[in-house]
Amino acid sequence: MEPETIREIAPGLSREEVEAAFAYPDFLGFLKSYAWVCRRMTKPGHYAIATRRLLERLHEQNVRYAEITLSAGVVLFKKEEFPPIYEAVQREAVRSPVKVRWIVDAVRQFPLDDARLVLDLAAERVGDGVVAFGIGGDEARGPASLFKDLYAEARDRGLRLTAHAGESAGAESVWQALAIGAERIGHGVRSIDDPALVEHLAKHRIPLEVCLTSNVCTGVVRSIEEHPVRALYDGGVPIILNTDDPALFHTTLEREFEIASEVFGFTETELEGVVRNGFEFAFEAE
Repeated sequence: MEPETIREIAPGLSREEVEAAFAYPDFLGFLKSYAWVCRRMTKPGHYAIATRRLLERLHEQNVRYAEITLSAGVVLFKKEEFPPIYEAVQREAVRSPVKVRWIVDAVRQFPLDDARLVLDLAAERVGDGVVAFGIGGDEARGPASLFKDLYAEARDRGLRLTAHAGESAGAESVWQALAIGAERIGHGVRSIDDPALVEHLAKHRIPLEVCLTSNVCTGVVRSIEEHPVRALYDGGVPIILNTDDPALFHTTLEREFEIASEVFGFTETELEGVVRNGFEFAFEAE
């Protein structure tokens, strides 16, 4: 939800108000900004506009295929009806030249019953754009081990599995996500703290969805130069570059690849391999 998109759905907001809402000093501040943006989206048409503008940006960057996280847990928290919202975003996705599949996401620090509702919503839409079930949010307050049975059920109902882990919490959070069946790890950068985990990820070809700019903005790493992406890559871990929340982190997918080249010395051949990883580890074959 870029500032101009927010003003498109809420024209009463001034540019200064939106810019102030997008400014934050740390991870908690980011969460407040995220919540502020979410509160602006109150009807299916708003979600449709957000999807349309996002897909336009992706198409401009030559993206062919995108798996986009749809935070159904947040939608339910806001007491909104998920089916019409999903219909709105899926309608925009079908119209786009970018092939889109959805990862339906539960909030891990919310009650487990809430996550079960999200799982049901995801499973009902397998074959209609949804390919995976995941968890995001506060790793410390919602350890992945709580979701073991839900993940097993999700797999049985035809969903692929992912989880945010190893971002705000340590390597143990990644181990827990793997133990419940996560096939890909969102972020996972704290894996670098555990050589055995790095070896495991490399040996079993488990990819990390690395978001360079996001990790700096939220304070996961102190500076871009300290980011462990190069060490993880050199350790044999499959890396995929991503944007996380591109508007709130003031980045694009193109920019993430530029940073990998300019800051970490990734060669054109190496970056081509990173692009190929995105297709290899996609939940639906391109």
